[in-house]
Amino acid sequence: MLIFAAKRKRLPRGLWKAAIVPSAVNAVGQVAFVWGHYKIDPGLLSFGLRSQLIFVAVGAYLLFPSERKVIRSWGYIIGMLALLGGTTAALLWGKQSIALDEAWGMILAVTSGMFFAFYGLTVRKYMAGINSVIAFAVISQYTAAVMVILMLVLGKSAGLSALEMSNNQIILLLFSSVIGIALGHVLYYISIARLGVAVSAGVLQLHPFLVAIGSLFLFQERLALGQWMGGCVAVTGALLMLRQQRIVARRELIDETEVAIAEGESGS
Repeated sequence: MLIFAAKRKRLPRGLWKAAIVPSAVNAVGQVAFVWGHYKIDPGLLSFGLRSQLIFVAVGAYLLFPSERKVIRSWGYIIGMLALLGGTTAALLWGKQSIALDEAWGMILAVTSGMFFAFYGLTVRKYMAGINSVIAFAVISQYTAAVMVILMLVLGKSAGLSALEMSNNQIILLLFSSVIGIALGHVLYYISIARLGVAVSAGVLQLHPFLVAIGSLFLFQERLALGQWMGGCVAVTGALLMLRQQRIVARRELIDETEVAIAEGESGS
């Protein structure tokens, strides 16, 4: 995509410089996300990722004044508190004690959610007006470069241990990259184009439940009843936040339309 656009001289000026900050944030989020899977099971981690919307709200409030009206609304605040309480319950409820590795896993889950939130915010701030496909392609190149450097510096045998993997492991690795990077992002962009951001984000809230169910069958991960309840409260809070955002946006659109009509009538 980038080569094709470069040949046709359609790459925006300053593209590579604009992508540096979002790429750095994305790289940290990806490392925390993958590292977390070595500490806790996928279902628990996916509920911890719901904290992402809280960090999005805080970051948007600080960076984008136009977002503050939504974030200050009672519906949004109630949803954010429900998300915070539910996520905490999903991570901690039903546990008599927490092992050090498990505690690190929970911290990594929330950390990855935080950096994924900052990733979206930095993309909006630094890459506004740039085609989303081109922006994602550049960020992917930068992120991949960071991962390769980390592999060479920190990886066992500078990453050559991958050659010791079995054929089945290599197939699973390739399969996960196609699902997680290629199909996941492409299908998400298609859903945004056809359904809109609000509906797509709402459907995305099914993610932790689907992961938890899959993890039950694949890894025998069993969440306590309180954790399931906390997860439901967290997702409900996330949906309330998204709903309130849509309501405020609709009101603003109606107000702008009424003002435009009034100005048109007064001008005639």
